[in-house]
Parts: sequence; C-alpha cells; structure tokens
Amino acid sequence: MPNLGVNDSKLVSCPDTPNCVSSQATDEDHYIDPIIYPGSPQEAHESLLQIIGSEKRTRILTDQEDYIHVEFTSALFRFVDDVEFYFSNESAEETVIHVRSASRVGRSDLGVNRKRIERIRSKF
Repeated sequence: MPNLGVNDSKLVSCPDTPNCVSSQATDEDHYIDPIIYPGSPQEAHESLLQIIGSEKRTRILTDQEDYIHVEFTSALFRFVDDVEFYFSNESAEETVIHVRSASRVGRSDLGVNRKRIERIRSKF
C-alpha cells in the first residue's frame, strides 16, 4: 500500500503519471477543486460517509475526525484506487474538503479518478 495521509495539512503529492488528481496539486493536469460543504466539519464528515456508502466496491481503510481514506476497486480488472479526503479548517462558515484520488498501478486511468471526485461532489 502506498504511503498516504496528511502531513503539515497537506495530502501526498500526485506522481508524474496522469492517473491522479488532487485539490492541493500545483499543476493544472493534476489539480481538481476541493469539495466545499456549507456546514460544520462534523456534518460534512457524516454526509461524506453516507455518499461513500452509496458507491460500489468501496472499503474505508481510515476514518478519523479530519481524514478519510477509501479504496475503490474497479469492476472489470479489480484495479485499486486510493481516495483521500482531508477536512480543513480554512473557514468558519463552510468546510473545505481536500481530495486526492490516485490509481495504485498503471499510467493512464482514462479520467476515472477525476470523474469519481466530480460524481462524489455532485452528491453533496
């Protein structure tokens, strides 16, 4: 399993391969907007757990107050992607959820990681 998590309020950087997106990436190929939730971190956390529960082939590996790590497994070839959510305290009015979604193997993901984050965002 890759070395993941939050260090100094940052998720691990994306590798040079195109099969990763992150709201903390500094380059546009890997960058994706964070999820903005109009409520408390606790409410955002609960909502996100419900959304993850509605997704197929998921397994929550880590569930902490400010961080969730989930494995998503593809239906056909059983590829595993690591998806991370970091609840940041950037604003009192809303919760910023930083995201990172990356394939464990291969180079290209045909946009699967980006589409997954956008699908999750749309369910908020």
